[in-house]
Amino acid sequence: MNAIKRAVKDIIIVGGGTSGWMTAATLSQQFKNSTVNITLIESSAMGTIGVGEATIPTLRRFYTKLGFSDIEVLKATNATCKLGIKFKGWSGDESSFIHPFGLFGQEVNSVAFHHYFTKLRQSGDTSPFADYSLGVKLAQNNKFVPPKITPKNQLEIFDWALHFDAGLFAQLMRDYSISNGVKLVDCKVEQANLNKITGDIESLQLENGLTLSADLFIDCSGFSALLIEKTLKTGYEDWSQYLVCDTAVAIQSELIGDPVPYTISHAQKAGWQWQIPLQNRMGNGIVFSHEFVSKDEAIDSMLKNIAGKLLNEPRSFSFTPGRRKKSWNKNCIAVGLASGFLEPLESTSIALVETAIEKISSFLAEAEFSQEDADKFNYAMAQEYERVRDFIILHYKLNGRTDSPMWQHCRDLAIPQTLTDKIAAFKSKGDIIRYPWEIFGKDSWLAIFDGLDFKADAYDKSIDKFSIELLSNELKKMRNGIKTNAENTQTHSDFLKQYCGFKE
Repeated sequence: MNAIKRAVKDIIIVGGGTSGWMTAATLSQQFKNSTVNITLIESSAMGTIGVGEATIPTLRRFYTKLGFSDIEVLKATNATCKLGIKFKGWSGDESSFIHPFGLFGQEVNSVAFHHYFTKLRQSGDTSPFADYSLGVKLAQNNKFVPPKITPKNQLEIFDWALHFDAGLFAQLMRDYSISNGVKLVDCKVEQANLNKITGDIESLQLENGLTLSADLFIDCSGFSALLIEKTLKTGYEDWSQYLVCDTAVAIQSELIGDPVPYTISHAQKAGWQWQIPLQNRMGNGIVFSHEFVSKDEAIDSMLKNIAGKLLNEPRSFSFTPGRRKKSWNKNCIAVGLASGFLEPLESTSIALVETAIEKISSFLAEAEFSQEDADKFNYAMAQEYERVRDFIILHYKLNGRTDSPMWQHCRDLAIPQTLTDKIAAFKSKGDIIRYPWEIFGKDSWLAIFDGLDFKADAYDKSIDKFSIELLSNELKKMRNGIKTNAENTQTHSDFLKQYCGFKE
């Protein structure tokens, strides 16, 4: 019975913004020469959340599939390049490290580099782990160049993402979608009408009196979750027992100096502050727990760390970290904030939109779906949200701050067993457990472990055949090669001037 297929002739997407128009863009490309009709309903009278403007490299793969080049998107969205995230103060006020999009060191004889590093460190070597990452070195020196298409070895491998104006990117996706035949209806949805027998969504009644029907509805209505929750009562899995931050405030300011090729996450008394440089301004914000600090105090803390002139008033919103119990319920799929929310510590919101869209596109390859498809989608999305959740919790669990109760509270919190197992495996044997549906790879976990001074006690003993002297010489060559490569690279600003017409 689960395998019974239901034909899809009409799709309605409720809500525009980044998630709505990204969904429309992909589906409009997929069904461009078919009989499937796509309608997007959004009200120009309603604003969008706009949590942040930082992404991870998966976004570049997303728009490349639509036919856009990196330079096109950089120009259209006032974007800058992002080599990773700089974490300031997570182990104390003076601490700092970078989580890069790239690899650390060179694997040898099928043994991961960090095992060699651990052996050398235990012998007394003090070279930083960060010195073995080209991505880190480029970021530290405000350099940027696109990665080589055919790198000579793993030492040359890194990736990059964008800091962009999310509103301009949504406009880019909107124009693309409409050019592919997506119909835009500018109106508020007044209510959804259910089929009395199946419980499916049958139609939407709009504020202007129109009633629109479809076979499949995609809920991109943000936190309001108009269809997936308000209509279908799907339920929400609350993860605030693991993640205590529940409020965010965002504000824009003038850009002072050259934009750096990384996002900044600066730990504060009861949360953390972001800085996201664009070509024409700086995006700022703070994420915090209202249990440990007032909104006024958090905003004051944020404003003290903003150098440029403020361009707008602070915008705040509260959230409950977690995910919808089902992202696909009956004939409705939730994408973006309607599906769940995790604080933007690792810039994963848009990435979770991308992966949802990719799965929807795959399941609708023949313009039909079954309950089995919905079940598979729900399992995969639940896993992806949980893997991202664990990665974010890791930052808080291993923090080294002692200046306020919140940070101690985060260290003391019970954590999911999946994360407990990962931490234990790394501590005892230097192993990185890999689960299915993980967005972040081995080197991302290594970056956080090392950055927060959490060291492995052991390494792969198969490398004991290599002497300390040999390892020291070989790893020194790696460090020097990476340093030279970074020194010979143009600055991030020069790259933007050359390809985007950036003006300081």
